[in-house]
Parts: sequence; structure tokens; C-alpha cells
Amino acid sequence: MSRIAVVGSVNLDLVARVPRLPAPGETLAAGDLQRVPGGKGANQALAARRLGAEVTLVAAVGDDPAADEALALLHRDGVRLDRLRREPAHPTGHALITVDDSGETTIVVAAGANAALQVTPDDVRGADAVLTVLEIPDSAVAAAVEHAGGLVVLNAAPARALPPALLRQVDLVVVNTSEYAAIDGLDAAGAVAVTAGTDGAVLRRGGREVARAAPPPVTVVDGTAAGDTFTAALVVALLDGASDADALRRACAAGALTVTRPGAQPSLPTAAELAAVL
Repeated sequence: MSRIAVVGSVNLDLVARVPRLPAPGETLAAGDLQRVPGGKGANQALAARRLGAEVTLVAAVGDDPAADEALALLHRDGVRLDRLRREPAHPTGHALITVDDSGETTIVVAAGANAALQVTPDDVRGADAVLTVLEIPDSAVAAAVEHAGGLVVLNAAPARALPPALLRQVDLVVVNTSEYAAIDGLDAAGAVAVTAGTDGAVLRRGGREVARAAPPPVTVVDGTAAGDTFTAALVVALLDGASDADALRRACAAGALTVTRPGAQPSLPTAAELAAVL
């Protein structure tokens, strides 16, 4: 079983479903407000766990009731939380999410305790892969990359400028098309996977496309966490020895499964569900 250390964020998502996304300054009536565990780090940790990896989450939460809600599914599915920090001076992170009838989303994140995360060598020691995201401070991302001993993966979202020296230490960057356009120099990494929703994904090495895959056709209910599932599935597949093309195919299928159900973590597929689709 592959061992993955995910260094990232934990949020409690507040989700409102609306008939369409609001325009600037517009107020729309929504249905019930749902409270759903989320955060890119937590989502990717749980996705990798459900796909069969042994996963440790390195993250920070507040010492508040929201933390217990945000961690509930991680506890249930066996993600290791011994590297989790409780930060009494900060609230647990929250994300405000609107989802329209076509599954499109808008997301605003209040970092809370995620902004206080610090990373040590012990947090990632012994992992076959270290996966990190940009919902945590630059210093935490840099420490995760520096101390990693196996495959180094960066889901560069939400997009922001990254030092070239950091990118050269990363084996795989995962971004969507808008993030790829917004962040300079990503091809300095060993490989870059670029997702494009229903158009699938491409994998680039040395600035050249080496693999392409498309997702199976599905009915979209909620696009939240599709990219997180794609990233986790890609990493698990590569650690299992899959080729670039096969790993990309598995990742696209896993991401497609995620959008067929509402919510972030409740929608993440299991290894058996992914195998059935493939």
C-alpha cells in the first residue's frame, strides 16, 4: 500500500444551491444551507484514502466545534491525523460555496487556522509521495517540498506566483486550464497535468504533451472537489506503477465520478466505484 502525506487545508464548507450563480450585487434565494467537510488538503487526503492509499494529513484546525465537523469523514475512513495541529488562537477554516443547477460553483475561502500551518521534516518522513496545495502559507508549501523524500506533487490551486526554484523541486504539478495560464514557469516542474473539465486532461513533460485522456460522460450535479479527486487519483495511480496515459485515464474517471454527487467529501469515489467505471 502506497504511503502519501498530504500537506494542506481543512475547511468546513457552507454550501448553498441556487438556480444560477448570482451576478455582482445580486441577491438570490437559496435552499437549505448545508455544512459539509472540505478543504483541498482534506479532500485530497480522503480521496487518496478511499482509492486505497495509506494517508497522513498534515494540517491545522481551530480548537472549535467546526473542526470536529470538518474532520468527521477523515476519522471515519481512516486517514491518519497524528500530524494534525489544533490552533486555539484561530478558527477552523471555512469555504462559502454556491452551486447552480448545472453544477457550476463559486467558492470563497476564509483560511482561519490553515494560515498558521507550519511543517517539519517529521511530518512527511517515510512517505512515498508528498502532496501539497496552495490553500496554506508559502512557507508550509516550501517546507513540504524541501523535506519530501519521494514523489513531490503540487496542486497549484488557488493560483498564485511560485518561485522557479520551488517548481524545479516538484515532480508533478496539477492545475486547471485557468491556473496554467495564470502561473508562469510551471513547465519547470518534472511534469504538469492540466485539467479541462469535460474536455479531459493532458500531461506535459519538458513543455511537451505526452498523454491525453477524456472523462466518461456523466450528469453533472456539483463540480466541487472534482480537481481534488483527479489529483489524488493521479498520484495513487502513478505510485501503483501506471503509465502516464493510464494514470491520466484513471484520474479523469475519478474526477467525473465526483461531479455526479453533491458536496465535497461525501462525493469522493471509492476504489471499487472507480474500477467499475473503468
